[in-house]
Amino acid sequence: MRTLIIEDDQSTAQLLTLMLEDMGIEVCGVEASEAGAIAAAANCHPDLMIVDINLRIGTGTGAVSQILTHGHVPHIFVSADLSQVKVSHPQAIMLSKPYVYGQMVDAIQRATVTDTSGLH
Repeated sequence: MRTLIIEDDQSTAQLLTLMLEDMGIEVCGVEASEAGAIAAAANCHPDLMIVDINLRIGTGTGAVSQILTHGHVPHIFVSADLSQVKVSHPQAIMLSKPYVYGQMVDAIQRATVTDTSGLH
């Protein structure tokens, strides 16, 4: 499974990369901005995206909205504060930071089995 990480905190992105690789999941890109995420998705065609909501430049939800115009990609929103996503995209798969390995495994299973195209 090719996974795109959209995360502006370098330490968090590195830890998440290690976690995913430990699960046997290929990380096809790590991007810290909305524009970078959109370009990376076009290049690596991910099977899954793990998306921080608040980026330094742009937003994770904005990136996902643009990426999904080209076809559905399962995604998980991650943030310390999920309140805005709970209101705007209540059907989306969400994971509150900080999270542990088992929670990420569960979220990945739910995202890849469930239609998460709750971004309309």
